[in-house]
Amino acid sequence: MSHRAGFVNIIGMPNAGKSTLLNALLGEPLAITNPKAQTTRHRILGLLNGPDHQLVIGDTPGILEPQYGLQERMMAAVDSALRDADLLVVLVELHQRPDRSQALLDRARRARCPLLVLVNKVDLGGEAEVLQACQRWQEALPVAKVVPVSALHGFHIEELRRHLVEALPEHPPYFPKDELSDRNMRFFVAELVRERILALYKQEVPYSCEVVVNSYEEGDTLTRIQADIIVMRDSQKAILIGEGGRALRRLGTQAREAIERFVRTKVFLDLKVKADPDWREDKNKLRNYGY
Repeated sequence: MSHRAGFVNIIGMPNAGKSTLLNALLGEPLAITNPKAQTTRHRILGLLNGPDHQLVIGDTPGILEPQYGLQERMMAAVDSALRDADLLVVLVELHQRPDRSQALLDRARRARCPLLVLVNKVDLGGEAEVLQACQRWQEALPVAKVVPVSALHGFHIEELRRHLVEALPEHPPYFPKDELSDRNMRFFVAELVRERILALYKQEVPYSCEVVVNSYEEGDTLTRIQADIIVMRDSQKAILIGEGGRALRRLGTQAREAIERFVRTKVFLDLKVKADPDWREDKNKLRNYGY
């Protein structure tokens, strides 16, 4: 029996719904999602496995103009997705206009593989709007196939999944068939803590935080995790901890509950907050934090 495998990488502007699309295609909440921009910092590969196929789906950070070192690394992750894609998915929102998406179009036109433009969030408009949006993107990227979807509500997701598998080249699997991602459990624990930070804190605080999992010990009935939350300033550290430690306890409780749902066992989570002033700019520190 022939086997298909390949890399389907997703690019788009911040908040286009890339992580939601990845989760919908996999049928698992693999990537964290949040209405705040820059939720995704890393390139994450999700693996959709079948007896005769392996779809390697790459979620990437939203395209932006880098303002500091961390964002430069994020855009490098986007550009790496252009190089190894067997199929590039360009995800756009229903009301997004091609003439205001030059950075996205420039990258899409650099790709050396078939293009699929997905017009997402079609549940937010009527049929005429959807048709108009599809036409605009078809004119902007004439070589692409343009399809309307709703990643959040599952519209056209099953058909999309079948189309992606059929578009793959014949190739043996790139990863073991029993894996869901190229990332390890520590990575996902750190992301789940960061997701709660994005949800609970405002302004610059979430964007100044990095989460480092120092220990992850699985037991028969309890998983013990110790993680550090890295911030840039002592004032941010004070905000994260809150008066009498209340804010950190709330964060810890919500993060622990999310991790328990993910690992399907009881979790003891120990969180500490530390200041590291220039971590977003220092190349060595960024490398140490996995960027």
